[in-house]
Amino acid sequence: MLRLRLGLLGWAGLLAAPGSAQGPAAKPAPETRRYAIEVAGLRVGTMTATRQPQAGTTDAVLTLTSDVQVSILFYNLTIYYQVVNRVRNGRLLLSTVEAHTNQGNFSSRTEWKTDHYDIVADQYKHHYRATETRPITYTVTDMFFGEPRNQARAFAEYFGDYFTLGRTATGPYAARRAGREDEYQYSGGRLVTIIKKNPVKNFVIRWLP
Repeated sequence: MLRLRLGLLGWAGLLAAPGSAQGPAAKPAPETRRYAIEVAGLRVGTMTATRQPQAGTTDAVLTLTSDVQVSILFYNLTIYYQVVNRVRNGRLLLSTVEAHTNQGNFSSRTEWKTDHYDIVADQYKHHYRATETRPITYTVTDMFFGEPRNQARAFAEYFGDYFTLGRTATGPYAARRAGREDEYQYSGGRLVTIIKKNPVKNFVIRWLP
């Protein structure tokens, strides 16, 4: 299974004066990556990753949204899945995951609380509670915006724990957790293909230029 966005008008003297009123800063443009999701060569959904810097701060909001509908023989899957991560100075402050599926609705939440993270994951056949004192600085969603060079692991927002990362013999990166392995292929630093290995059928996620 798959387990998922100045105007300034006025006098020059007023612009230079302390405390002068100004309009809102321009909102930085988001980075967006779009992908098609395929099973057995058939397109069954879409995935979109977005990184939105927050004007006037060191914060950024990253989202990962997946919408899938699969019906192959006796295998049926419907899932709408969204991750929203708020990051400050490269460190995760809050991650929420909402999954709406044909098996029910599920959620995960990871939140920084002064000196630790509270982690709660209530997903399909996966329930997990934990605290983490080390800063989370790299997540699965971050993998959509560049190669995980020098990264030994990525925080899996859905599960509330980590994938270990490593290069395969043929070059792509492998993300491993609890006996499962996904493959991430990059070209020129851009994520172009993910192979999510599944006992029934692999899911292939391809970048849409």
